[in-house]
Amino acid sequence: MRRAGAAALALVLGGAGVALGLAAGTAQAAEVSYATHCVPPAGIDPVDGTTKVEITAPATAKVGDTVDVVWKFTQAASRNPDIIDLPADSVQPSGTLKAAGAQSASVAMRGPRKNPAIPKGAAMTLSDMTGTLKLTTAGEVTLTPDAYTVNAFSTDTKCAPTETVQPSATINVTAGDGGSSSTSPSASPDPTDSASRSASPSGSPGDTASASPSDGTGQTDFTGEEVQVPYACKTPIGDKAATSPVQINARKNGGSYDLTVKFKKSVMDSPVDIPAGSVKPSMSVVLGGADKGSVRVEGPTNSAAIKSGTPIEIPDLTGTYKPGATGTTTLAPGVLTVDALGTTTTCTPKSSQVSLTLDTTGQAGGAAGGTSTSGGTSTSGGGSASGSTSGSGGLAETGSDSHGALKALGLVSGTAILLGVAVFTFLPGRRRLR
Repeated sequence: MRRAGAAALALVLGGAGVALGLAAGTAQAAEVSYATHCVPPAGIDPVDGTTKVEITAPATAKVGDTVDVVWKFTQAASRNPDIIDLPADSVQPSGTLKAAGAQSASVAMRGPRKNPAIPKGAAMTLSDMTGTLKLTTAGEVTLTPDAYTVNAFSTDTKCAPTETVQPSATINVTAGDGGSSSTSPSASPDPTDSASRSASPSGSPGDTASASPSDGTGQTDFTGEEVQVPYACKTPIGDKAATSPVQINARKNGGSYDLTVKFKKSVMDSPVDIPAGSVKPSMSVVLGGADKGSVRVEGPTNSAAIKSGTPIEIPDLTGTYKPGATGTTTLAPGVLTVDALGTTTTCTPKSSQVSLTLDTTGQAGGAAGGTSTSGGTSTSGGGSASGSTSGSGGLAETGSDSHGALKALGLVSGTAILLGVAVFTFLPGRRRLR
């Protein structure tokens, strides 16, 4: 009898402990479902389906806290089309979470590229997305899922609600001392994914994850995702196709952002001697979401002559983005232009690949459909540090070698071509080149 009584008491105390833990821990989110319209890549019919989501966040917090939020898909609206089997770890979701009530905000969410193999026609299995929200006002703050994007094989399927979505979680925010703390839910991003790597020079898996794309937390450095951009390039002697890994990073500077665009893992050897000051790259960064237009970023010309057989590198491209609208703004690599020795190669992305998302505040004279033309002046292979993974820069990838770099060269009528990205034209004979 004594043992039975002790066991009963232990169960009662244990149950009380669990109840207390739930009250002070993460919110027990309710599943919400909503009708969704999804637009796949060109050539595939749109899909109308139902999205089911659970949002997990702390049940209670104080003003000044920065809380972690998890978006869990229990059902995606679209299925994998009957076209191709998706291999493991090839699908990555991103989206926007709406905070309302005592505080209004848009929270950028992103998940790791982590999924099981998905056969043709099967339901999409998407990883949990995470984001952060800084609490600014006491009261109840509701969290509601909104639009999201599914990226696979450098293509996007964009899904948006077609009905009013109900909140999935509520945070009871009390007045605090203004200090910042973070309460983390159990889920966490995959440290091996490019979107959750730190700003260490190596960018190696396992490092601490970089800060959320949202800039409502006093954050100044924003690290974009490295995206594979398929380019269609027009050269003086014909059209070429190539894919390049590109990353857009930003550093907040007053009401504007200093942008740095990096071409990564793309080193190639020069077929001829190239004089100093002969190669000038530039790009238009495309704005989406709340803001519209583009931002021009530039790199310096090559500061030193490039000897035949030595690597040619595209340096960091830099420029200044002045927001023209308030809200969640996306930044994607746009048209790349390379001027070299009197010739121009223009490379246009075949599809838009968002690398960075910012919560922007509109400034007088900002973008909002226009183009910023303030280019940077970084040194070759360098550029302003913006909390990003360091890379040597380079040209578009064709998958033709182990470096993942564009090294295919063509010699046609005395023209040395850097396929897909840069064109160097010269007269036959090394004496005339000099």
